[in-house]
Amino acid sequence: MVTSPHRLASEAGLDILRRGGNAIEAAIAIGATLAVTYPHFCGLGGDAVWLVADPDGRQSCFLGIGQAARQAPGGAVPTRGPGSALTSAAVVDSWQHALDYGARHWGGTATLAALLEPSIGYAESGFPLTPSQAFWHQFRGADTAAWSGFATIFGSADQPPAASSTFRQPQLAGTLRAIARHGAREFYEGETARRLAAGLAAAGSPLTATDLAATRTREVAPLSLGYRGLNLLAPPPPTQGVTTLAIMGVLDRLERAGVAEGSADFFHFAVEAVKQAFLDRSGIADPDFSDQPVDYWLDPDRLAAKAAAIDPARTLPWPQPFRTGDTVFFAATDAEGRGVSVLQSLYFDWGSGVVAGDTGVLWQNRGAAFNPDPGHPNAWAPGKRPFYTLNPGLALQAGRPHLLYGTQGADGQPQTLSVVLTRLIDHGLSPADALARPRFLLGRTFSDSRDSLKLEADAGEAVFAELTARGHELSRIEAQSPLAGQAGVIRIGDSLNGAHDPRSDGCALSL
Repeated sequence: MVTSPHRLASEAGLDILRRGGNAIEAAIAIGATLAVTYPHFCGLGGDAVWLVADPDGRQSCFLGIGQAARQAPGGAVPTRGPGSALTSAAVVDSWQHALDYGARHWGGTATLAALLEPSIGYAESGFPLTPSQAFWHQFRGADTAAWSGFATIFGSADQPPAASSTFRQPQLAGTLRAIARHGAREFYEGETARRLAAGLAAAGSPLTATDLAATRTREVAPLSLGYRGLNLLAPPPPTQGVTTLAIMGVLDRLERAGVAEGSADFFHFAVEAVKQAFLDRSGIADPDFSDQPVDYWLDPDRLAAKAAAIDPARTLPWPQPFRTGDTVFFAATDAEGRGVSVLQSLYFDWGSGVVAGDTGVLWQNRGAAFNPDPGHPNAWAPGKRPFYTLNPGLALQAGRPHLLYGTQGADGQPQTLSVVLTRLIDHGLSPADALARPRFLLGRTFSDSRDSLKLEADAGEAVFAELTARGHELSRIEAQSPLAGQAGVIRIGDSLNGAHDPRSDGCALSL
């Protein structure tokens, strides 16, 4: 089974499984296709974080995270434009790293060139432009005129592309062909790398060919936390995977017997657990540069103290700063029960807005995630990786992959995962039902600067009234709102059950 936010990507992954490929090979085909068909949220100029596990007990995390340019940024890092194109892009390298892992451990035989074939075809021949891409193009219309090379490929604000119109990216097709012909390192050390570096320099980015050549995926051990008989895995710092685990650890220590799914208590406890976990999140940074006390953050006594600080009848203040960002989640499991959970991202929708010369590659703005305070653990430094919102999840049952899950949404990722996981694990909902039910987002968003609790309207009037009585400052958002993220789930057991978010353009498909 596969799941992704775009049907063509899901079909590309399913085709690999149909030919006997493994879950990693299917995931690479999905990720490459999404880099073409969901260009507003991910692409070759972005990053990826992977979790993989198999029934033989292997589990690993691939951090395909680009590092900061060696050249210092001039002043504060902007959120858009060439100054925000401050970190290299590791997604292509992560595909090769994952492919090599699959060949070593899972008997994989596919080549990267074969897995890129669907993406090359869609870039060259085109595909029906999604409602999501049309929405985000229109939403950023006032900004795009200032983005270097953007309008040539994606359309101007005066003539935005319409949903379902055929969208082609011939320059990107050429770049993908070069990678297929020469291998993943073509993107970092070959002629394509030279063109990328020249295009970024012409736009004003501080990245150089040396920075691209230094880009490598890190393979690390996942973090883990026990929850209701399952072992939840998450990527370590500089990602916020520890935050998701801390939320679940706090929820595990709350007295929630008899709490009905979707009730005011259900949302209140989840929101308060998020607040407690987020109090530690500001310390997350690159462990190469700053000590990361993960064992302390996930210490059982500390989690119990956070749970004890939650008042069932009253909310706590919310002073935490908001980080925006968008991404795509996809997952795959194969006939051997092996699982892959992945997030790819450009950081903000459309990333930096900068297209690297004539390559068709839109570059990420992950450099904007660095903290402007030079004394902060997440302050910029040469070669440093910024704080990272991406945190795909994978739950083991008796040591075997059982749940593959993840979501779009920056700050909203741990929040969305907390309610999706409690619905799946504590309340026994199916993946489709768990994803369709109302969700919340705490804090500021790109469209609402208030530090309020955004709650989807279909939570119901009684829930709104009770949460207001407990002191929550509520903002009502539409049911199935884009603010609530786009999540996906695959449940592996005696049978397979999966879904992708009804808020997306995607689906789960199985053999």
